[in-house]
Amino acid sequence: MDTGHPTHTARVALVGDRSPHVPAHRQGPPMLAALLDTDGLAVEPYWVGTEEVDAGELAGFDGIWLVPGSPYRSEAGAVTAARTARERGVPFLGTCGGFQHAMLEFARHACGIGGAAHAEQQPEAEELVIVPLSCSLYRQEGGIRLSPGSAAHRLLGAERATARYNCGYTLAPGYLRVLHAHGMRFTGHDADGEVRVAELPGHPFYLATLFQPELTPEHEGPHPFVRAFARAAVRSARSARGDLG
Repeated sequence: MDTGHPTHTARVALVGDRSPHVPAHRQGPPMLAALLDTDGLAVEPYWVGTEEVDAGELAGFDGIWLVPGSPYRSEAGAVTAARTARERGVPFLGTCGGFQHAMLEFARHACGIGGAAHAEQQPEAEELVIVPLSCSLYRQEGGIRLSPGSAAHRLLGAERATARYNCGYTLAPGYLRVLHAHGMRFTGHDADGEVRVAELPGHPFYLATLFQPELTPEHEGPHPFVRAFARAAVRSARSARGDLG
């Protein structure tokens, strides 16, 4: 019998260096909390600083959200969080800096580009997988187009959407082909064709966005990507506790 109350609470790791000065850090947790009333999804967020990341401990969470805030105090910690989610099948959402470090992780460990680097941390590196945007997206809004049939398109229920950014770096176009060859799919682009959304088919839930769904105005309700991530985390919690119904 459905009592109207959630039977499972998902434990979600918010990986990032928490700061009251980062709007996404202020708005993300309340968005998760709102899902209890809007969707009956119970989510308990736990902040995990990038310097505190432990792969074994992270694997015990029902979801991992690599939140904005780059440069992180520990690039290695951010990369480990993305790798743990990808390799161990933990539902994953990466936003802004989380997108960047998810792509960095994939380049290093799925594509074998050991020297893959982030220009914000190593501007002189030879394998700059993450580079400055041609035009900064700090406190900007812009339209994106989603690939028909993609998870992102299905979740938003529309081919076009407005994205809110606070970002200065992105995936270098020269690495798109190799990441795609190893399974990454780029399913959201801006008007100039630059990548804004990536997903990993075959994973329980893996979505990375250069924009920040956390910045969705409260009156619009939780962003569909955040809702889908939370739903995947609750499903993971249910499975882990032996209730597959």
